[in-house]
Amino acid sequence: MSEPITLQEAIIFYANPDNCLRKLVSKRWPDGIVVCPRCGSKGVKFNAKRRTWQCGSHHPRREFSVKVGTIFEDSPLGLDKWLVALWMIVNDKNGISSWEVHRAIHVTQKTAWFMNHRIRLALQNGTFEKMTGEVEVDETFIGGKARNMHKDKRAEKIHDTGGRDKTPVMGLLERNGQVRAVVVDNRKKGVLQTEVRKNVSAGSALYSDALASYEGLDGEFFHEVVDHAVEYVRGRVHTNGLENFWSLVKRALKGTYVSVEPFHLFRYLDEEAFRYNYRRDMNDSDRFNLALSQIVGKRLTYKQLTGKLLDGETCPN
Repeated sequence: MSEPITLQEAIIFYANPDNCLRKLVSKRWPDGIVVCPRCGSKGVKFNAKRRTWQCGSHHPRREFSVKVGTIFEDSPLGLDKWLVALWMIVNDKNGISSWEVHRAIHVTQKTAWFMNHRIRLALQNGTFEKMTGEVEVDETFIGGKARNMHKDKRAEKIHDTGGRDKTPVMGLLERNGQVRAVVVDNRKKGVLQTEVRKNVSAGSALYSDALASYEGLDGEFFHEVVDHAVEYVRGRVHTNGLENFWSLVKRALKGTYVSVEPFHLFRYLDEEAFRYNYRRDMNDSDRFNLALSQIVGKRLTYKQLTGKLLDGETCPN
């Protein structure tokens, strides 16, 4: 069978452990030379029965599998489940909750939640390349709506108007390019302008709303402002691209994940940005292959993910 291009084909194809192994080897070691992830030696011997390699150099933990040094490391789950979960997450526009993964691949919801976050780690961009050309910048607040809360819960969580009890996030969109989204401490000038300078090349055209925090950028950028109290578009001056991205983020958070803790929010932003950035130029198989090429050198343990999790405490979606 050739490389899968649909979810149904992916489930069938990756049910074969040899197909899983060949796929990961081709992505991890494209030149076909397997290297020990612990010492970098090329003198390794393959054990077909165990589907592992043993390094010829003498050091602790000489035997290794294709999972070592990736987001899959130390997972008892087979690659058949991991690769199907990865395919689902990178290709569903509205996201896939841990409950959906739990039902689809027959693991516990807690395991599925952990898997989802490890996959989101692989979707992080991590580029230091600055945006150029025309760049939109905007911010929004993420959090529950007061009108949807029970009276007691509303009294507990809502203490003021606006976004005081919500999490501020900032987005930057290079037109005909990619979007980046980050959680920020607040919407003050120092915070927002630091992110702009870190992500956008000086001299670029910068479009924002009339928030006072963006004042003072004119000397470094061709900064144009659209005042949403008056208009939403003035020629090429608008932030509609980012508004579209925020609508996708909030639809996924409210409709699919339902409840997301603020300290996990950046992972969901990474996931949504990945799908948004590659929504047009790639098909399902291309997005899957790109995500798979980014799994190496990234590790997330359950302790790192949860911090201190009390007995009986439930995980969010």
